[in-house]
Amino acid sequence: LAVSPTVVKAHVLRGRILIERGLIEDALASLQRAEALDPTNVEANYYQAIAYERVLKREDALTYFMKAAEYDPSNPQYVLAASEVLIDLGRTQEAEAYLERQTARFENNAGIRQTLGHLAMMRDDATTAAVMFNEARLLAPDDSAILEDLMRAQVAVGSYGEAEMNAARLLRDPANAGRRDLMQVQARCLTELNRMVEARDVLVVLTGGLEGAGDTEAWIGLGNVAYVLKDLNRVRAASTRVIALAPDRPDGYMLKALWHRRMGDTDRALLEVERTLQRSPSHASALTLKGIMLADRGQYEAARIALGSALRADPSNSDVAVLLGSVEQAEMVSAGEL
Repeated sequence: LAVSPTVVKAHVLRGRILIERGLIEDALASLQRAEALDPTNVEANYYQAIAYERVLKREDALTYFMKAAEYDPSNPQYVLAASEVLIDLGRTQEAEAYLERQTARFENNAGIRQTLGHLAMMRDDATTAAVMFNEARLLAPDDSAILEDLMRAQVAVGSYGEAEMNAARLLRDPANAGRRDLMQVQARCLTELNRMVEARDVLVVLTGGLEGAGDTEAWIGLGNVAYVLKDLNRVRAASTRVIALAPDRPDGYMLKALWHRRMGDTDRALLEVERTLQRSPSHASALTLKGIMLADRGQYEAARIALGSALRADPSNSDVAVLLGSVEQAEMVSAGEL
């Protein structure tokens, strides 16, 4: 620059070096000088956007990312950067519209589709997100971040078989070995697929060691799976651990209620159900269990009230509706009305 102060690339390079050193104001001065010498220089605009992002001037960053995208329409990096700033600004609809306008130009770019998938997830449209992530996956089959996004979208839409296969594939990657979040997803998918023994094996690993001892969600999952498998020792251990870890949550008390019922102690089971309902008055499973146990005792009116509350808490549960009908009929028979 001392020899030739009008070399644009030199001003840009100096600006980049200053950004890396954290000297943002000096960096901007160099980059603005480069822009003044060549207003359409892509790098001068792009690195100004980077500098503005560093100091959280997102509107300025957006302006310069969009300029870079305009001056080099063949590079999707600038489009993606602009869309990410729009997302940071909370302008998600604008970001989605902006990206959709670029899809024809970048039809083979995985990043565009991945970002569209993220935007779909942000508006709770997991179905569209799964489509976008799957298209991105086809374009970039070795990108594990896209595969992980696809897996989570598949869980959201209930495609548990595909999600479990993708979770297993991610866990086979040495870079993801032992990742607890992926193992949690795998355990959930296995549970939903009724592959309970495999789910239990994963959850036993998750609840082991120092980190596992404090993983409330893993213990809850283990307790529920163990109950289905009639592994009562683990149900009891899980209920005790969950109550100790999260005494204000209903889950541990519900597990303990299920354990007492399986052990034949209805009185203790009902007590734990009441403790569950103290923490979650509309807990559909607890209300259902209460109704069943009261009906078994012949307390049909109380059972009807409990099951009615369970059905209001979960109106789509046809099993509860059938139980309620049976209890109502038994109540009428008991009262001599039938």
